Amino acid sequence: MDPLRAALLETDPARKCERVAALPSGAASEPRDFSGIPGRPLLPQLVDPKEVPYRGLGTVEGRAAMAHAVAHIEFNAINLALDAAYRFDGMSAEFYSDWVSVAQDEARHFGLLSGRLQSLGFRYGDFTAHNGLWDAAEKTAHDALARMALVPRVLEARGLDVTPGIIHRFREIGDRETAAVLQIILDEEVRHVAIGTKWFRWLCGERGVDPTTIFKDLLAEHRMKIRPPFNLEARAAAGFDDAELDAIATR
Repeated sequence: MDPLRAALLETDPARKCERVAALPSGAASEPRDFSGIPGRPLLPQLVDPKEVPYRGLGTVEGRAAMAHAVAHIEFNAINLALDAAYRFDGMSAEFYSDWVSVAQDEARHFGLLSGRLQSLGFRYGDFTAHNGLWDAAEKTAHDALARMALVPRVLEARGLDVTPGIIHRFREIGDRETAAVLQIILDEEVRHVAIGTKWFRWLCGERGVDPTTIFKDLLAEHRMKIRPPFNLEARAAAGFDDAELDAIATR
């Protein structure tokens, strides 16, 4: 089986991370087959986002629940990066290399968070989660440009906005270990969003469309909004230009 497909189909988180770490950087070597994708474990139970309970950070369980929520995002991000490399054929070798490297980063992030969960007495799957990130992948599966616009530059860029506040809260309560893990993730996620921006702009150039206009059109088409808080410095580092930052800042 093609290594990319095998990694996507793998349901065991630890084995998925091992498969991802060993991936070559090229495109799929077999005709693409999207049945069974994505591979994920039976737990966590997936529920509507409104049904995921809020837990404060004042208890160990609350801190673990927050770490679990981020771990679930990272697990989905592994599959999202793998899917980008597997699904969209006809791209350059650099495209596949970029998204395999993102998957490898996300797998490492998931491992860091899994370790932190264990130190708190929990494991991945102990809390409920939602499927919002993968839902967006399915809605953009038909078009690489839409995928690059809406998943890295909207949903994953959201992490650039909100993670600093989460880090601050963990530091305030003295949980510097979790804060340190989240800081690593925040620093490296800038590159991931930048890769999405790079290929979004490249695809716009290939199709002769204006990036600013098509980005706004896709947001409207998919009823997606970019809400505060905004980490404009991180977004600028991730490739958002001045016009986009101005538009975000004045929302």
